[in-house]
Amino acid sequence: MHITIAICTWNRADLLRQTLDGMTRLLIPPELDWELVVINNNSTDATPAVISEAADRLPIRGCFEPHQGKSHALNLATTEARGEYIVWTDDDVLVDQHWLAEYAAAFQRRPDASFFGGPIEPWLVPPSPDWLTCVFNRVSNVYGARDLGPEPVRLTVQTLPFGANMAVRTAEQRRFPYDPAVSRRPDSPVRGEETFMLRRMLDAGCEGWWVPDARVRHWVPRGHQTLAYIRDYFVGLGQARAMGPQPSHYTWLFGRPRFIWRQAIEEEVRYWATRMVSRPETWIQHFIRASLAWGQLRGPPPAESDKDAPGQ
Repeated sequence: MHITIAICTWNRADLLRQTLDGMTRLLIPPELDWELVVINNNSTDATPAVISEAADRLPIRGCFEPHQGKSHALNLATTEARGEYIVWTDDDVLVDQHWLAEYAAAFQRRPDASFFGGPIEPWLVPPSPDWLTCVFNRVSNVYGARDLGPEPVRLTVQTLPFGANMAVRTAEQRRFPYDPAVSRRPDSPVRGEETFMLRRMLDAGCEGWWVPDARVRHWVPRGHQTLAYIRDYFVGLGQARAMGPQPSHYTWLFGRPRFIWRQAIEEEVRYWATRMVSRPETWIQHFIRASLAWGQLRGPPPAESDKDAPGQ
């Protein structure tokens, strides 16, 4: 069996170096062939040097994607992959030693399955703010946390894996490319490219399975442990929701459903009112609902520009 590990990166050379160092400690079964493809999505830092430095320790190939946006980088990785399966992870992840071997075993156990996913444990740089510790289970998706338990289970639309730790058979991945309209880029916080792709696969009848022992840790810097970062995440989700069809029975105000305006304003007021007098477990719910509504009011992201700009 031949497997491709794929990482897309933009201007995070130090983190990428840490991730690649972790890859050198993988325990590879003797019958497994593998490669590591790193897509440099228009980086301006030392990313090319970091990839070159790892060439004597890893079966690594670097590829350059000048068109900014994570979906473009993901699609280039799909084109470049030589393996029968693509195992996806990120440039800010530490993989368990048995990670790749566990995926390889799952591919053999479930030859009819098209995609797989494994646990992601957040690795928060201390000290975390007290309020975040209190509400972490309510915002864990923001930090890529995923754990569906210790047993293999069939994946559904409610239990999809996250992009920092998932695998897709290459043949199916090429049938279901990533949508650039649903992709992180400088002018849009919209995210969810992996989720949109996996939903399309499920709609087409593809089968997915949870691989509980294919574990990774996801690095969360202090700068992401803020309300501003959480706000940006949920605003992006709201914008993604606005991309879908809108029921004809809605009443509209300034080009957006009237009830979304009401929800945004009411939930924002409740957030600020309860922030002063209630525990974080109370006010965070208003904060999330307000952020989603503001994102829906912002509407779909702008169409992509032909101009390459940094950011992902």
